[in-house]
Amino acid sequence: MDEEITIIDSNTRNEKIKNFFINNRKNFIIVFLIIFFVIIGYLSMQEMKEQTKTKLASQFNAATINFKIDEKEKTIDALTNLINKNDTTYSPLALYFLIDNDLLDNNNEINRLFDELINKTTLDKEIKYLIIYKKALFNSGFVSENDLLKILNPIINSESVWKSHALYLVAEYFYSLNQDQKAKEFFDQILLLPNANKSIKLESQKRINRDLGE
Repeated sequence: MDEEITIIDSNTRNEKIKNFFINNRKNFIIVFLIIFFVIIGYLSMQEMKEQTKTKLASQFNAATINFKIDEKEKTIDALTNLINKNDTTYSPLALYFLIDNDLLDNNNEINRLFDELINKTTLDKEIKYLIIYKKALFNSGFVSENDLLKILNPIINSESVWKSHALYLVAEYFYSLNQDQKAKEFFDQILLLPNANKSIKLESQKRINRDLGE
């Protein structure tokens, strides 16, 4: 008797499972199709990204490897166009090439390109802080104290690995203006940082001992 009940229960359960799949087959088909098209869409997007990256790499190499001083404007146009593509790799490299080779003499345009990277390009946080630091370094020779601090504040108020670099830049800026007390305050901040760059920490201590001692 118990065996018969067990067989009946098993058959009933199998029948319920069978009916469940039959009654919901349309839903299963829809879910399968959705998953299928999501996977196809994702793979297509990845392929498009790879193709775009390859194209940008070719444009960067063509503009820099074949660079000639008498074709300066052509190189500027090509690299500016790359910066405006907001690519995480080649947009920063394009700006660095323009600056390192002194191809741009308009500070406002250079700062506009820096802001294009900082504000419109999706970058890793530390890469973004590095670009902010480079912007501050570029501007440090001609901007006011307030403007320099405004540029560097995102780094100074963070725990970034570039924080000690930013503090050192400000400290040296004040030292160059003979504002020793302000300079010492920023050098002291570097010495208190637990993750300060070792070389910068050493140079800060040397500056305090040699030039800013009581």
